[in-house]
Amino acid sequence: MSADKSTSWSYAEDLPAEDEVMLRARERSFELGVTPIGPGVGAVLTVLAAASKAQTAVEIGTGAGVSGVCLLRGLGPQSVLTTIDVDVEHLRAAREAFSEAGSPANRTRTISGRAGDVLPRLTDRAYDLVFIDADKPGLPGYVEQAIRLLKPAGLLIINDALDKDKVANPANREANTVVLRQVSKAIRDDDRLASAMLPTGDGLLVAVKK
Repeated sequence: MSADKSTSWSYAEDLPAEDEVMLRARERSFELGVTPIGPGVGAVLTVLAAASKAQTAVEIGTGAGVSGVCLLRGLGPQSVLTTIDVDVEHLRAAREAFSEAGSPANRTRTISGRAGDVLPRLTDRAYDLVFIDADKPGLPGYVEQAIRLLKPAGLLIINDALDKDKVANPANREANTVVLRQVSKAIRDDDRLASAMLPTGDGLLVAVKK
C-alpha cells in the first residue's frame, strides 16, 4: 500500500463520529477483553443494514454490543436483531449497550450458546441479513448456515475477512488465515451468491443471496 493509499484508508476509518453510547460500549469491550469492530466497519454495517431494508437480522458473535448497536441503528423500527454469543457476560454487556442506545427490548433477542448449536435451530429463509464476527475455525459451517437462513436478496457480511492483510499473502499458512482464504474463494465461486470484498477495517466480505 502506498503512503497516500494508507493515509486515505486511515482517514476513511476514522471519519465516522461516534457518540457516548458507542464509546461506552467500546470501554466495556476492552474491559471484557473483546476486540470491537472499528468506527469504519460500524458505519458500513449501519449503511448496509439501512440499504437492505432488513427486518430480521442475525449476528454471530455479539461481543459487547458495538456491532449490534451499529446494526440496530440501520435497521428499521420494526426490525428484530437476533445475536448469538457463547459468553453470558458479553451478552449482558450488549444488552446494556442496546438499552443505552434506546433500542426497545423487543427489538433484540440475545441467545447464549455455541453458534454451531444455535444456528441449526433457526428458521430457513427467515432472515434478511446475517453478520458473522466469530471464531474462524467455525466459519465454513456458519456461512453454510447463513445461506440457509437468508431470504432471496438477503445480505451476508463477514468481518475480519482479510485477517490483518494476511489473507492476500499466499505464503501465509496460519490456520485462521487459510480458513478465511478458503471461505472467500468458496463464496466467490458459489452460484447462490454475488459477492465483493471491501477493504474496510480488516476486511468485510459482503455477499447477496440470489
